[in-house]
Parts: sequence; C-alpha cells; structure tokens
Amino acid sequence: MAELKTTAAEMVAAARARIEEVETKDLIAMHDDPDVVVVDIRDVRERQRSGFIPGSFHAPRGMIEFWVDPDSPYYKDVFGQEGKKYVFHCASGWRSALTVATLQDMGFDAAHLKEGFSTWEKQGGPVDFPDQKD
Repeated sequence: MAELKTTAAEMVAAARARIEEVETKDLIAMHDDPDVVVVDIRDVRERQRSGFIPGSFHAPRGMIEFWVDPDSPYYKDVFGQEGKKYVFHCASGWRSALTVATLQDMGFDAAHLKEGFSTWEKQGGPVDFPDQKD
C-alpha cells in the first residue's frame, strides 16, 4: 500500500485547530437552551445501541453537506434557522471535527462536542433511547 500524504489523525488535529470545540459539561449546561441545536452525525445503529441526546437532530455523516446546503435538493430546514448555535457530535469527536471543518469551508457556522457522546452520559447528560420515544 502506498504511504498516505496525510493520516486521519493529522486531518482531525488540523480540523480541531481551526474549529470551535465545546466541552461536554458546557453542552450539558446548554442542553435546554432553545437557541442551541445539537446535531448527532452517528450511524443510526450507534444511536440505537448507546442512546442519544434528547432533542438532538439526527443527520447521518454521509449526507450532512447536502442537508446544510440550501441549493441542494436534500436541504433540511433545521439548518436554516437564524440565530441558532449548532453543535455537532459523533462518538469520540473525530468525525464531528472533520464535519465542522468541512461545514466552515462551506460557510456554515458550527461547533462540535470535543470528546463526543462517549463522555455525555458519564458527565451527567440525559440520554434517550429510540424505544423510549413516543
């Protein structure tokens, strides 16, 4: 196999150096803020297995650029809300760092949960499971 020009770890480090990272305790404190939109980019199976942040919007990683772009046929209105703070998360903060860096390149302002969902429940954040929803 040919040697990579850039490793995944280097890409994540470069993304983290230029995006806003939100600590878990700070996002827990913002959880009930109506001006904060938490976006979960994990796979649906991850959400089923480990739960999700109540009120979070699920946007699979593979579609996020298209869902954010108002010119895309896949655009989602949730991403067009003025005055909202968008905080993206994955399991450990790697995918969300890359996602937010890409969205910044597109001109979409967002932050990400630095350590991901892996620390959310451990630090007292509420968790829902799909079978608990009405």
